[in-house]
Amino acid sequence: MVALVFFLGYKVYESIMEPVEYKKATDKREKVIKQKLGHIKSLEIEYKKIYGKYTGDFDTLIDFYHNDSMPLVMKIGTVPDTLTETVALEMGIISRDTTKIAIKDTLLQDLGVFNVDRLAEVPFTHGKVKFELESGTVVRANFDVPVFEVKCYKKDYLAEIKAQELLQNDILLLQEDDKFPGLKLGSLTEPSTDGNW
Repeated sequence: MVALVFFLGYKVYESIMEPVEYKKATDKREKVIKQKLGHIKSLEIEYKKIYGKYTGDFDTLIDFYHNDSMPLVMKIGTVPDTLTETVALEMGIISRDTTKIAIKDTLLQDLGVFNVDRLAEVPFTHGKVKFELESGTVVRANFDVPVFEVKCYKKDYLAEIKAQELLQNDILLLQEDDKFPGLKLGSLTEPSTDGNW
């Protein structure tokens, strides 16, 4: 009888803790993925500054990081309080010098051991799953506006967790609410670089 009480007590504890552990695992993994999506966004924005559009190809983005450069404008001199910068420039009081600096020497420097060559890989999938990255344009006020979208699915980055039933319920609820069942940054239908979180 005592063994049955302990067994039932354990089952009750387990049923309470399973959703808590699922939420903890989900939050931890999504935090890492959101950070990586932010790195992708930073590279895409710099790519667009130089080329006027986003790229839908990770190889292009990785090559951009390793081999491309961006302009760096340096202002030499100080603008007197009585003048605007434009007037001071015209008078020769200040000057500007534009140089090029390697993308890899400026972007993502605070990441430490970040491996840009694995940029396309979704964390927690052992390199088996890649982010989906697309780019294009949308028309706004008769102008073509460049857009990009990068996404990954919960079913992939949570594939190894124990609470698969909770995962399936979570995905089903998101789909019923017409929400993307994972993490997504940007949009192919709106000029936005925001995430869905």
